Amino acid sequence: MNNRLLWPLITLAFLLIVNVIHNQDFFAITMKDGHLFGSLIDILNRAAPLVLISIGMTFVIATKGIDLSVGSIVSIAGAMSCLLISKQDGSSMGTLFIAVGLALLLSLAAGAWNGLLVSTLGIQPIVATLILMVAGRGVAQLITSGQIITISSPHYSFIGGGYLLGLPFSIFIIALIFMIASVLTRKTAIGLFIESVGSNRVASRLAGINSGRIIFIVYVLCAFLSGLAGILLSSNVSSADGNNAGLWYELDAILAVVIGGNSLNGGRFYLTGTILGALIIQTLTTSIYSIGVPPEITLVVKAIVVLVVCLIQSDNFRKTLASKRKKNHKAVKQEEVAL
Repeated sequence: MNNRLLWPLITLAFLLIVNVIHNQDFFAITMKDGHLFGSLIDILNRAAPLVLISIGMTFVIATKGIDLSVGSIVSIAGAMSCLLISKQDGSSMGTLFIAVGLALLLSLAAGAWNGLLVSTLGIQPIVATLILMVAGRGVAQLITSGQIITISSPHYSFIGGGYLLGLPFSIFIIALIFMIASVLTRKTAIGLFIESVGSNRVASRLAGINSGRIIFIVYVLCAFLSGLAGILLSSNVSSADGNNAGLWYELDAILAVVIGGNSLNGGRFYLTGTILGALIIQTLTTSIYSIGVPPEITLVVKAIVVLVVCLIQSDNFRKTLASKRKKNHKAVKQEEVAL
């Protein structure tokens, strides 16, 4: 097993054990009306949007970049799709395809904007994406006119709230995206190009790799997956909130990537680790609510737990602890000899 995946697996297992101690029926899965229900199913279903965003964020971070606009893109995609459905026949499949298609096209345009600013104009990623993070939230509110748009569309609701073969349909979506991403990055040269650009952009360019194009592509992919996540979120609740949809998802996605063993310095990346990181974030959120942590300190508790997890995974932190133990052990031996 990859050492980078060991600590995320241990962390996830620890959180699951804590939940079992608090609720002995945590692993219980029941069948009702042909659908599977249970805490584990709920975690997988609720983690789906974060998994999609985190996969895109992994590609961006692998190129030594960052994307703070993913939450706003989530909001824009959900707002656009719900607005179009609310103006048309919600039960029509044609309306569904048009709404989802335009929402994803708008997401691609947002990603192209980010990619252009970073790859062509040379603006720092954190600044370039911060622009869309702020402006995008405003665009989403303009689309919704500052109101929550509610819709009635069984086909659209199925995307984020429907079931297939007893499992939430969203699980099949993330499984498909993960398989496609894995094949493209590990069975083709795309993954090597991304890692090469993240490791050394100048050397990659000298080796014949169009680093600007690779950077542009990863921002477009990240935006596309964020838009898909926005569709999942809005279809699950059959509504769009331009102000709150996707809020703080950019931070959770970055945490998921880091917790999954990926470095913010770019280079080598691990999609499996990212999936584990997203599941850890969602399991932690579910655990906090189920245990009964007061809402006013929920974010503080979440931050503390994430900090501890990151410290445990840090090689430098573990080396520092090991060196201190050796020093203390030597000091004790010297005292024993002196006595």
